[in-house]
Amino acid sequence: MRAHSRIPAILDALREEEQIDLDAYWIPSPEAEDPAALRGFAGIWLAPGSPYRSEAGAVAAAHTARTAGIPFLGTCGGFQHAMLEFARNVCGMPEARHAENDEGPGSDALIAELTCSLVGHEGAINLVAGSRAETLLGAGRTVERYHCSYGIAAGYIDLLAAHGMRFSGHDDAGEVRVAELPEHPFFLATLFQPELHTDGVHPVIRGFAQAAARRIPAGAPSE
Repeated sequence: MRAHSRIPAILDALREEEQIDLDAYWIPSPEAEDPAALRGFAGIWLAPGSPYRSEAGAVAAAHTARTAGIPFLGTCGGFQHAMLEFARNVCGMPEARHAENDEGPGSDALIAELTCSLVGHEGAINLVAGSRAETLLGAGRTVERYHCSYGIAAGYIDLLAAHGMRFSGHDDAGEVRVAELPEHPFFLATLFQPELHTDGVHPVIRGFAQAAARRIPAGAPSE
C-alpha cells in the first residue's frame, strides 16, 4: 500500500527536519487484540489497511490509546475503527458494526459505504476554529487526499458528539472528515490520508510525532 510505503520516508524527514527521532514498530492487527502489546509505546498510529486482518485488533488499538492516554493518530481505516471503538465502549452501542467487515442486517452499521467513493480523490476540508486540527494546520481550510470508500453513517454523528467526540473537519457538503477528543493528550482521526502528503511532513503527522516524543522519558529509547 502506498501509504505504508511512505512511512519510512516520513520518519526520516521527522529526524532531519524536525529533530524528532522515533523508531517505528509494525504490530499486526491480530497481535493488537492483546492490550499489553501496545501499552509500552509512546504513540499509536492506526494506519490505513481496511479491511484489517483483525477488526478486533484495530478496535483494541484505538481503545488502548484512548483509555491509556497514549497519543493516537488514526488515518482512513484508522479513523473508521476509532469511531467504531468509541461507539461500542463510550456510546453504549456494543453491536455497532463496520459495513465493510459485516454485511449482515441490522441498524447499527455505524461505518457505512460512502455515496461517492473517495478512492484517489482530493478535496477541501473546513476546520473548526480552535480545534486541534485547525491549530496544527494553521488554517481554517485545507485540501487533502483520500483513498477510502467508507465513513460515519450520518444518523450516528450526533450520538458520538453527545458523548464527547468532536468533529472538527467537514467537506463542503458538511460530511465529517476529521474527529478528535479534546480532553485527550492527542487523539486525532482523519478520513483523509496525511501520509500521502509529498511536501515535507504533514502537520497532522508532525503534531502526532511531537506528542509521542513528549511522552518519552529523557534518556529512554523511543518507540
